[in-house]
Amino acid sequence: MDVHLRDLRYLVAVAQERHVTRAAAALHVSQPALSKQLRALERQVGAVLLRRLPHGVELTPAGEALLPHARALLERADDAARDVAAASRHLVVGVSTGVGRGLLPAVRSRVAATGVDPRVRTVPWDDPSAGLADGTSDVAVAWAPVPGRVEVLELAREPVAVALPPGHALAGRASVAFADVRDEPFLALPPSAGPLRATWLADAHRDGRPARVGAEVRTVEETHEALLDGRGVVLVAVGNAPALARDGVSVVDVDDLPPAVLVLARRADDTRPAVRAYVAACREVLAARRA
Repeated sequence: MDVHLRDLRYLVAVAQERHVTRAAAALHVSQPALSKQLRALERQVGAVLLRRLPHGVELTPAGEALLPHARALLERADDAARDVAAASRHLVVGVSTGVGRGLLPAVRSRVAATGVDPRVRTVPWDDPSAGLADGTSDVAVAWAPVPGRVEVLELAREPVAVALPPGHALAGRASVAFADVRDEPFLALPPSAGPLRATWLADAHRDGRPARVGAEVRTVEETHEALLDGRGVVLVAVGNAPALARDGVSVVDVDDLPPAVLVLARRADDTRPAVRAYVAACREVLAARRA
């Protein structure tokens, strides 16, 4: 048999879900495309692999015979991909929108001398791990806390400010206390952001009272539009303020909240040379800046 690994992956997904439509959703393909490839796989192996039922599918004896071999082949292919990635000097740096603070070009220059080729990838705010959790990033520059089993290197601490819609009564103040805005509707990260949502809502400083959420936002553009619409206020690190302070939006310092902490994070069990080289380059850049 000369079959595609993709088609074996499709078969395994259908076997797990026992339903073609649910398997298609899990694979992020259309149901007609999945059905077409499954029929092609059956033609290639010369046997019917799936029995269609009123409310799903089940494997035929031929499908049950093929399934363990398909799983073994896919596992070997995944092992090969990981080995190739480990040997590669390419490195994906996941970066939360607007975060970097000028560190990345300096780090890139230093790490290039070791042969590592870092490639920056911008990740929306609904992934607080900036790609570490699903493996799409090798290291991440993100706001603490970063979920999962990660090791972090602190890059910077920045005061927190509040961005206000045009015409807000507090606009023009030099600074405010959090109590001045605590009861306003807030723009919030989506629930998938986990503890990062709570951080930027300042839940720990609300005396147990839940925040009023005026809208959920995932990008700078969504945040700016929600501010212009008057749907709420939003806490920001002062370094991100210029991205919002336009078109009548104002940003005022909040003088009694702890600073935001920017970190470089990596998976705790990731000891690949390219990852270690990038972390080391970050340490060197930080030391040079402090000197």
